[in-house]
Amino acid sequence: MTTEIYLDSNATSVVLPAALAAAIDAMAQRYGNPSSTHATGLKARAILDEARAGAVRLLGVGAGRLMFNSGATEGIQTSVLSALVSLRERRDAGAAIGTLLVYGATEHKAVPESLAHWNRLLGLNLTLYKLPVDQDGVHDLAALRALAPQAAMVCTMAANNETGVVSDLDGIAAVLADTGSAALWMVDCVQALGKLQLDLASTRIDYAPFSGHKLYAPKGVGMLYVRAGAPFTPLIMGGGQEGGQRSGTENMAGIAAFGAVLSALERGDTFRTSGELYGFRARLADSLRAALPGVVFNNPFDKALPTTLNFSVPGLSSRELMDVFDAAEVRVSAGSACSSAKATPSYVLDAMGLPLWRSAGAIRMSFGPLADEATIAAACARIERCGAALRASCLIPSARTAVPHDGLLQLGVEGACSWMVLDAASRSCIVIDPLPDHVARIEAYVRCQNYQVQAIVSTLPNAGRAMLIEALGRHFNRQLEVDQYGWPQNAGGVTLDNGARAAAIALGAQVLACVHCGAGDELRAYLLGTPQSQSLPAAAVRFAFSARPAWQALHAVSSAQTLLCPTRDELNQFCTIAEPVATLAADAQLNSNALSEFLQAHPDARLVDVREAYEFAATVAPLAALTALAAADGRAAISVPLSRLAEHASAWLQAEQTPLVFFCRSGNRSMKAAQCLRRLGYQQAYSLSGGLALAA
Repeated sequence: MTTEIYLDSNATSVVLPAALAAAIDAMAQRYGNPSSTHATGLKARAILDEARAGAVRLLGVGAGRLMFNSGATEGIQTSVLSALVSLRERRDAGAAIGTLLVYGATEHKAVPESLAHWNRLLGLNLTLYKLPVDQDGVHDLAALRALAPQAAMVCTMAANNETGVVSDLDGIAAVLADTGSAALWMVDCVQALGKLQLDLASTRIDYAPFSGHKLYAPKGVGMLYVRAGAPFTPLIMGGGQEGGQRSGTENMAGIAAFGAVLSALERGDTFRTSGELYGFRARLADSLRAALPGVVFNNPFDKALPTTLNFSVPGLSSRELMDVFDAAEVRVSAGSACSSAKATPSYVLDAMGLPLWRSAGAIRMSFGPLADEATIAAACARIERCGAALRASCLIPSARTAVPHDGLLQLGVEGACSWMVLDAASRSCIVIDPLPDHVARIEAYVRCQNYQVQAIVSTLPNAGRAMLIEALGRHFNRQLEVDQYGWPQNAGGVTLDNGARAAAIALGAQVLACVHCGAGDELRAYLLGTPQSQSLPAAAVRFAFSARPAWQALHAVSSAQTLLCPTRDELNQFCTIAEPVATLAADAQLNSNALSEFLQAHPDARLVDVREAYEFAATVAPLAALTALAAADGRAAISVPLSRLAEHASAWLQAEQTPLVFFCRSGNRSMKAAQCLRRLGYQQAYSLSGGLALAA
């Protein structure tokens, strides 16, 4: 029995049982070609005709065209091609056509990319113009009014896929009418089907693409509406199917399934009412507010579909939120599914003028009109579980004091990083090169674990410590006299391997020594190790923190096993050594099928889970995942969060090498861990390809 709660319906949906049955019937019983005139073909033709008739009634197509196709992207391509071919013909005939191809700033990327593609191929050379939206994501009608006389085509959405914001289609139509604009108008209706009332023939809309998989039909089937009299050019020519409008043998299984969904919509006996959906969203929103302090909703609920929430949490990235929700088996996305794999801010939220932290940390939670009470109740409980996991891991404010941690912690691994050296016994720590983006995270971590910060040091002078000092309050002694690098004036000292004397700060059994390096003493490096009497031998230096230009100067005071911890990590290496050994070889990737054989061949191999602590705390069914990973041999996994990889890598390098198989949720972080270990010379490092997502 699955424990998954799927809240990513704006990306795709499950298939309605009736739709699945209809698809199976079309493949198993009525499998004929609808273009054939024999009885078997006529049975298939009946499916096609029934589905189309239902869509015509449901959407109010009237005298317009309605053709089945592969989905919204094809529909957008066909619409843009049809419009632009007509515009070129009109221009060639000497008619004025306008100079602008106008599209909403929050449109799906398929729209501007299609406009640019066909504009170039057809040689129109019109100007693409991005129609702005306000802070709620609603089109700026005043801007459209100014543009409309020059517009050759206008492309907008019925409802946005990331925010669910519903467009003012009546307002757009009024602007086009008032200005006498002859622009052809396409409206992306993908998110509208089943959620908004549509009577297309009564509108000015020329083209409206739809996609089946957004509303309980399979992927690979969709529809395109074309208003009666609107220009039309087939995108695909050949066999003359769909009345010559879209050639290619019809996807009968998909159309039969889509027809079943459309029939359910028309009957009105399958899906939730708008009132029920608004109630479900309100309950999810209340749970998010209770579980995630400071949560901000990026979509105005009074202007958005009741099935969509888009939110950000101060101090948390979208990746961290995705990870914790996924651990709790709540499936959400970071913005559009087409771009959520990319670590970039949401262009939709950017267009709305929202701050970078909100667009870069946004999560979309969406459900369909088939959602039920049990699913929403379970989702609310899981949201609370995620909030508790984040509080326990000090990622969001917590009233209780967490168990303190020892060792080295790295914050931020995508191009830049800050470091914290932690000592649980003394409840104290040192912060090295804090970045502005990590101030809130460091402050929360220090307060949550009740640390006292002994020093905040930087490898460059005056490197932005003021924000962190202000945030830490009583957890940092502001009266401490420091130099321009943040180094305490009253620090003790140790003798380094080259005989030089260096200032040092004691932290439990370890010391952090300061090394001057670089021309004109512009750079500093810091050595972390366990001293012997009053000296710090090179062999005892486990870590060196510095900018890369300073690494050359550290050879005399560190060993070949000293890990160099960069203050900037553009290459995403976490840590390295003076002369990296290798990168990830092909044999380092293990798929789930090969894992069992590998573990049997290597009884000493260790499974290493690089997920963060908050993911463990949120995990709903850890035993199933670990059983799949360990291939029934009972082997337990050890936890080494990626943020603590450097600490453990140092210990592994000094011990006998045994095979280490890293895994995580998707395989991305485990691959980075294996790459890091192999570069350090640990050749017995492997990554589970696909992670828990494919192994469980």
